[in-house]
Amino acid sequence: MRSRSNSGVRLDGYARLVQQTILRHQDAVTGLLPASADHRDAWVRDNVYSILAVWGLGLAYRKNADRDEDKAKAYELEQSVVKLMRGLLQCMMRQVDKVEAFKYSQSTRDCLHAKYNTHTCATVVGDQEWGHLQMDATSLYLLMLAQMTASGLHIIHSLDEVNFIQNLVFYIEAAYKTADFGIWERGDKTNQGITELNASSVGMAKAALEALDELDLFGAKGGPQSVIQVLSDEVQHCQSILHSMLPRASTSKEVDASVLSVISYPAFAVEDSKLVEITKQEIITKLQGRYGCCRFLRDGYRTPKEDPNRLYYEPAELKLFENIECEWPLFWAYLIIDGIFSGNMDQVQEYREALEGVLIKGKNGVRLVPELYSVPLDKVDEEYRNPHTVDRIPMGKLPLMWGQSLYILGCLMAEGFLAPGEIDPLNRRFATVPKPDVVVQVCILAETEGIKAVLKKEGIDVETVADVYPIRVQPARILSHIYARLGRNKQMCLTGRPYRHMGVLGTSKLYTIRKNIFTFTPQFIDQQQFYLALDNKMIVEMLRTDLSYLCSRWRMTGRPTITFPISHTMLDEAGSRLHPTVLATLQKLQDGYFGGARIQTGKLSELLTTSCRTHLSFMDPGPEGKVFAKSYKLSIDSFEELDAEEWLHGLQMAEDADTYDEVAQYLDHLLQRTVPQSNLPPTAQRGGINRFRAAVHTTRDLMSLASKAKDLQIQNVGMYVPSKIFQASQQSVKLLSSPHQQDVDVKSHTLYAEMNLPHGEDGNVDCKALVDQLRICPTLQEQADILYMLHTLKGPEWHTGLDSEPGPTVKELLTELYMRVGDTCQWALIRYISGILKKKVEALDEACTDLLSHQKQLTVGLPPEPREKTISTPIPYEELVRLIDEASEKNLSVSILTQEIMVYLAMYMRTQPTLFAEMFRIRIGLIIQVMATELAHSLHCSAREATENLMNLSPSDMKSLLYHILSGKEFGVERSVRSVDSSLTTAVSICEVGAVGATKPERAGIVQLKSEIKQSAGHSELLGQGSFSNMLEDQGSKDSRQGQWQRRRRLDGALNRVPVGFYQKVWKVLQKCHGLSVEGFVLPSSTTREMTPGEMKFAVHVESVLNRVPQPEYRQLLVETILVLTMLVDMEVHSIGGVIAVEKILHMANDLFYEEQKALGADDHMLEKDPGTGICSLLYDSAPSGRFGSMAYLSKSVAMYLYDFLPTDGCSMQ
Repeated sequence: MRSRSNSGVRLDGYARLVQQTILRHQDAVTGLLPASADHRDAWVRDNVYSILAVWGLGLAYRKNADRDEDKAKAYELEQSVVKLMRGLLQCMMRQVDKVEAFKYSQSTRDCLHAKYNTHTCATVVGDQEWGHLQMDATSLYLLMLAQMTASGLHIIHSLDEVNFIQNLVFYIEAAYKTADFGIWERGDKTNQGITELNASSVGMAKAALEALDELDLFGAKGGPQSVIQVLSDEVQHCQSILHSMLPRASTSKEVDASVLSVISYPAFAVEDSKLVEITKQEIITKLQGRYGCCRFLRDGYRTPKEDPNRLYYEPAELKLFENIECEWPLFWAYLIIDGIFSGNMDQVQEYREALEGVLIKGKNGVRLVPELYSVPLDKVDEEYRNPHTVDRIPMGKLPLMWGQSLYILGCLMAEGFLAPGEIDPLNRRFATVPKPDVVVQVCILAETEGIKAVLKKEGIDVETVADVYPIRVQPARILSHIYARLGRNKQMCLTGRPYRHMGVLGTSKLYTIRKNIFTFTPQFIDQQQFYLALDNKMIVEMLRTDLSYLCSRWRMTGRPTITFPISHTMLDEAGSRLHPTVLATLQKLQDGYFGGARIQTGKLSELLTTSCRTHLSFMDPGPEGKVFAKSYKLSIDSFEELDAEEWLHGLQMAEDADTYDEVAQYLDHLLQRTVPQSNLPPTAQRGGINRFRAAVHTTRDLMSLASKAKDLQIQNVGMYVPSKIFQASQQSVKLLSSPHQQDVDVKSHTLYAEMNLPHGEDGNVDCKALVDQLRICPTLQEQADILYMLHTLKGPEWHTGLDSEPGPTVKELLTELYMRVGDTCQWALIRYISGILKKKVEALDEACTDLLSHQKQLTVGLPPEPREKTISTPIPYEELVRLIDEASEKNLSVSILTQEIMVYLAMYMRTQPTLFAEMFRIRIGLIIQVMATELAHSLHCSAREATENLMNLSPSDMKSLLYHILSGKEFGVERSVRSVDSSLTTAVSICEVGAVGATKPERAGIVQLKSEIKQSAGHSELLGQGSFSNMLEDQGSKDSRQGQWQRRRRLDGALNRVPVGFYQKVWKVLQKCHGLSVEGFVLPSSTTREMTPGEMKFAVHVESVLNRVPQPEYRQLLVETILVLTMLVDMEVHSIGGVIAVEKILHMANDLFYEEQKALGADDHMLEKDPGTGICSLLYDSAPSGRFGSMAYLSKSVAMYLYDFLPTDGCSMQ
């Protein structure tokens, strides 16, 4: 027998260590590990981490086998791993109903449990009795399942289990917007059961999603049915949220050591190497001690000051835990492994030595990793005075199995038994390696031969949708419906993926479904519900946004391909040429560079070889050779009788249908199902819908289908076919034939308030007479007003009796009017009718969630509270719209504008997150108000006219104005007069202005953003008679520099912008006084006992007090006042008194300013005071610096206010 090699002997030593500290405790039946001798339950996270050492040791034995027993040992260890992973799978599969419910609710009631019974896999505590919702635990299980499967272990045994894992993917894919209890099971650090968004959960979910994408769970023996599909857009959501959070760990924890598991092994979730380094240094500098790292600042767990009789902490109690937080050796094990993966051997050496020093020797000399080191009770005061000097004592579990496992894994790697690639077979460790530049492929398609000819004249050669056959073009919503079938399992009552919008990464792949290639148009082209798609400039903007997003976020093999269809609405009024904006875009695309992205245009067939292509295997025929379950036998005629839900849950075609037709019919059926059915009376239909349905039975010729629809006069044709074809005004209902030029002449408007409303004999409004008025009124605005009256009085489904009985309903007439107004581009009217029809803003809830998950809070409605409503957690679409309506006080235009601006803010958040630096709360009501003020300021017009102008801005101009306000760039507005169909309207163009005073010097080159703003009426004023509407008159004679500082203060105040480091400085001020009072609301010093200076929770708290001030420029002066106060704190002043009234200091400064200016001879007109606040308008417009700057006066008044507390010797203030 060969003698044992040296490495074999060392491996045997580790095997004994693993046996004694981990495997000895594994349950024989379930394979689960209890947390410790005292805690007999099995935690999901601890179990996965604890088995890693066993997995690593098994790999090491397989690689370094000296003899056959070693191979047997390797197999035995691997089977222990499989047993544990299957044990956890059993626990979760028993809660399959929770997985199904959670996909839709994301509620703490419906989540999987965090711990189970070690012997039976049953649950051990109730749903509400524990912080069960821990996305990182479920994600860690999935990540390690993927890595272990890739290393050759067979853990998943059946297709039912594959479906279950696929549903766990849906469970974690919303992690970027799900507040959970986090890795420490506590949520907010006050431990009161408040969930929050945790970077450690988002990062682990991102890693799990990436690891499982296109992974075959049956390993080398699997086929297409056992492959997991992940939507790349969800991964990128997690990625961008994670980037926006780090190095902060959550709202209440400015830093947390658990983030080490996200930036390094096992997740490697961050792609920016600088951010990884910053986060790591933040953890080491703020949390590292002599025995390990604290979990987070002011962590009270197991400290001598913690009250063991209650779980929660009082907010003011947290200060007691400062400097005596327990230190966990576990994190040094992470840092050892991190050093090995990054190749930093000094770090490995340093932390191995440090960790060896804090291990505890058990019996037989076994080295154990203790859970934590705590300060002894009698040494607490000494540690407060001199942190990190007192000798601590080990407490808690011995060993902490999770720490023990990582320690053993680190040793095996450091001693060369394991290479990094062996425990990371999916190569996650290369996340920070720079990626090659992405080239985005754009395929331009014409929707008809006519459009193809128009493009040909411009020198752009494209194919039509029909030409690209056999490749099929479909709208994005169809892909959402197809994905809704993924992971469906009748036996376990799993319904597949919830229907959600497809992101641009999803629609930029090509899909193989049943040997047919499908391409999907981007989601923004599919926006038939909302008016943004009526503005061609907006479509171009959205294309630019998507291209730049693809460029920075594409991570898949193959190039992204965008299919961009050109429809009738992208032509000019005559229909003979392309809209100039669209034409310019197409030419730029052909030049190969657009929106910061490298572009390759071409025919779809040429781009096939280089495109990214995915095979949707779950759409393949099942065992019976058919896609769908055998429960339904259908012919095409019976489509109508079927309920949509039944369709989506399973469908079986006639036996003889060939496979192509089956999928085509399914897709066509979906196309119809997403269309609102027409409610026209039978006379107008002439059997239309049924003939139309019969026509939609192949996807081959969408064009003839559209033209048939036009003949049949069916409403909303655009929604039957991939894009918005034929949005021309449809004559399905004759809405009063009036001369064409009068349609557009909106000048001759009559407000319905002034209308002589016809009353019937009973004194109520006579609705029939209103309908008669509808026939004769000359303008679209009046038609809208009358229909609004009918809508309010009779409701949307009232039959008007116009032209026939029962006649079209109010809603149908409004919809038709909307189409006609859309053609004339009267934006104020379009917004007004959208508001009446309650048109659904596409992806409004997604936009809201996007902003919230970037740790911004939103408010809607104009200040102050209670009218201004705060949104701090994601809410469903209907509830969100109701909240916005309530905050807009039933003003339709404000309500719809709020929704529109929310969508634009989310677009900027995706592409230019830097615009939102130092902003925690985005106040949409104030932003709308400031937009109106800015227009009034630039046009020298009244508040009412400014409001009308704002409502009449096209969506692309509205977005541009929002950008100028967010970026603080100067913009100019020019008036011009243009003729629209023989009637004159005022147009306004917004343009950027070059470097002026405070704006940045590089702002040269004027970008012309032409916008047609047509005067309209019927909107309430957004500008109240408050602080700034009075300022808007007599602007004409003023110098262009004048008003510049006031504008800046107004913008910063409205956007809640504060100087960098402002909140940390406020925290210091609060430590030296009893509180700050603003407008009667006090920010007490006790908040510093609960919150740390860098905590986001503290910033939001300060902001909520400042937001009590309705006028933005006044709020900004208060911020400047507090800033002067913070300068005092840096001096050696121990206390600056009780509660400091900030506005009192500001008013003292204002009085000083007033007296001094008056003494210098300023007249009363110049020193006019703002009636709302009593502040001189001239002070609002003073630069901060200089002899007459606002800072000079504020410094003097602070010195006067706090005179008693200032040091007497050599006062440095002038």
